[in-house]
Amino acid sequence: MKVLVVNAGSSSLKFTMFNMSDQSVLCKGLVERIGLKSPRFIYQRCGEAPTEEVLSIVNHNGAMQAVCYKLIDPEQGVLKNLTEVEAIGHRVVHGGERFTKAVKIDKTVKDGIRQCAALAPLHNPPNLEGIEACEGFFPGVPGVAVFDTAFHQSMQPEAYLYALPRNLYNKLSIRKYGFHGTSHKYVYYEGCRFLGLDPETARVLVCHLGNGSSITAVKGGKVLDTSMGMTPLMGLVMGTRCGVLDAGVVLHLIKNGYTVDEVDVILNKKSGLQGVSGVSSDMRDIEAARLKGNTDAQEAFDLFVHRLLVYIGGYHLLLGGAEAILFTGGIGENSVLSRQAIVSALEAYGCELDEEANQKRQINCVISKPGSKLVAAIIPTNEELMIAQEAMELI
Repeated sequence: MKVLVVNAGSSSLKFTMFNMSDQSVLCKGLVERIGLKSPRFIYQRCGEAPTEEVLSIVNHNGAMQAVCYKLIDPEQGVLKNLTEVEAIGHRVVHGGERFTKAVKIDKTVKDGIRQCAALAPLHNPPNLEGIEACEGFFPGVPGVAVFDTAFHQSMQPEAYLYALPRNLYNKLSIRKYGFHGTSHKYVYYEGCRFLGLDPETARVLVCHLGNGSSITAVKGGKVLDTSMGMTPLMGLVMGTRCGVLDAGVVLHLIKNGYTVDEVDVILNKKSGLQGVSGVSSDMRDIEAARLKGNTDAQEAFDLFVHRLLVYIGGYHLLLGGAEAILFTGGIGENSVLSRQAIVSALEAYGCELDEEANQKRQINCVISKPGSKLVAAIIPTNEELMIAQEAMELI
């Protein structure tokens, strides 16, 4: 069964073609700068070097058309005909309270995605454009919407409610939703498989650490709590996002003459590692600067670790003692120094770092010493495969 996975962003369209008989990737690619000058198409067939070309397109429909031509290209394609595609899985950022699991796409589902756009105005509209573009080029092929927020909908009210007047929740749906759900779900189940844990009972901390970062406490496949909130701004220190913040800071900025739009830019695009370090939003640059004695970079690194440890401590308690802590994402899979700082602080929970194993990157790997009560491991995420699996299960 061949499954196409599509992730349509505001100015990009990312895709992966899977052969689900063995879960292999046939090809993948990215159309970027959609609607901007000189859109670029990067395409890679399995086992071959990527190719690049400049396109003349103005929207997601044009991008999808270019993808379709490439998929059946006699020299570079992987299909003889588009009819070989049996299902299409679409990443959709926000499903609100309406969508608690992956669903087959029909008019009612599309209407629901539109309604949830108020909660994710930068993401849901282009997600929907990708869906409708595929409907035009793959008539009759079932589509499946997989929501970033769905995995977290098993949270109970004490985890997702804010201590605000009840009518704000009832009228405006103001509550915690959580994000990175597809990644957290994949890593939880893959981590359980790799470590030999029973996914029906396992108590696991999943740390998705990258430019966007979040941590989730999962027990028996159900989310007890997650760090991101109504928006991806809440929680951990991220590349350019501030994470947890006293709401009074927002009021103070506005009272001192900053507009709402200016505050939005500060909190989402000028804060986090970038804002504190003044160096970069990339952890690799932060680590290099701190090793050269840059004190601002050192403080940014320490803040990143400190905030994560605070969440780990709280979520460890919620789980009644975690059995495993799993690291994924760009930082989680690659940053030796970040993992070292985090795991070294977990000795109180019976987790002892294996320095040699911690040097590894981007592979399933236990990085705690044998006998550790709390096992630490690297589990590279694969959101595209998770989407393909969910699409195949529904179809």
